[in-house]
Amino acid sequence: MKRFLISCLWIGLALLHPWSNASAEEQHITVAAAADLHNAMDKLVASYRESHPGSTVEVVYGASGMLLNQIEQGAPFELFFSADSSYPQQLVAHGKAGGAPVPYAMGHLVMWSASIDMSQVKVADLSQPRFGRIAIANPQHAPYGKRAEQALRAAGVWDAVQSRLVYGENIAQTAQFAQSGNATVGLIAESLAKASPVKGSYVLVPSSMHEPLQQSFVLTQRGAGNALAKDFAQYVQSPPARAILAGYGFSLPDTGH
Repeated sequence: MKRFLISCLWIGLALLHPWSNASAEEQHITVAAAADLHNAMDKLVASYRESHPGSTVEVVYGASGMLLNQIEQGAPFELFFSADSSYPQQLVAHGKAGGAPVPYAMGHLVMWSASIDMSQVKVADLSQPRFGRIAIANPQHAPYGKRAEQALRAAGVWDAVQSRLVYGENIAQTAQFAQSGNATVGLIAESLAKASPVKGSYVLVPSSMHEPLQQSFVLTQRGAGNALAKDFAQYVQSPPARAILAGYGFSLPDTGH
């Protein structure tokens, strides 16, 4: 009888254990997010948790191209928020997505400086020595870096400024270079310029000088069956979330409502 009761106990624990893990997983997701979203996403998560206190949304920030590579190599992310819609599309094309990409914002590239009034500065002016070192994100995997290179080339100053360029691994690090004085000017996301802890001046880079910064998110294969991931994705498209994104300088896609 004793052995029978012990056996029943072990069977009960074995049945309970998978359910407990599944329940915990449903209350926790990890989001891969483009670095230009750092401040906005932190606020989105805090706002979401006010009405979902039992849920945990962790965010890993980085350059969109690097995050894409991590997901394709099996990194445990349920959602991918990219600064360039082509990356979520690649995830779909490679069979690594759990749904179709959803546009959530349009980003804007700016020239920012802590020491120079940038209000009347044009991209072509950056060839002047007085602008010193110029920080841009790595164009190989950072969407804002790619657009910065396009703008500098469109202005005809790429060759003139190349020796003065300082490269950040992502747009957040690029902003830090400019904020710390390691670069006089940073070509950064407007969302980071608006939230800069260092007082500075910035001017928009004309959108005609580079490809659009259309930003999309997508559920990963891992997130396809996760109720929390789907709910957070829905929240990001809600009016309160859209207001937060707009507050950081993002333009919003037409929802059709």
